[in-house]
Amino acid sequence: MSTSEPPLLLFDGVCNLCSGAVQWVLRHDRAGRFRFASLQGAYARKLLQQANRQEEPLQTVLLYVEGRLLSRSDAILELMRLLGPPWSIFAVFKILPRRWRDALYDFIARRRYRWFGKKEQCWVPRPEWRERFLD
Repeated sequence: MSTSEPPLLLFDGVCNLCSGAVQWVLRHDRAGRFRFASLQGAYARKLLQQANRQEEPLQTVLLYVEGRLLSRSDAILELMRLLGPPWSIFAVFKILPRRWRDALYDFIARRRYRWFGKKEQCWVPRPEWRERFLD
């Protein structure tokens, strides 16, 4: 993947919270810049292998942007920054130590299936969004 490619959000495709978050991004990404791939899919596996990050757990959202693979709170805050105003205001949380931000992220990630549920199969996007999904 080159640095000129659009930001790519890698997410857990069976997680209701994650799928809901992707739908939220789709509605708020006015420029249509973001692309998406399920962590369960072949595209994500290949990208993670190329980046020597095969060990990434499904509870970690990843954002591939400008040649960098960001995870956990860094991925979320960069996503918000890239969405622009008013969402970019959340980037202010970058001032907090990463270990604090990631501790909150991990707390939610460990409980997301219990709190929000999960599907047996990956979520399928609406027809008008399908071209933005890589697999």
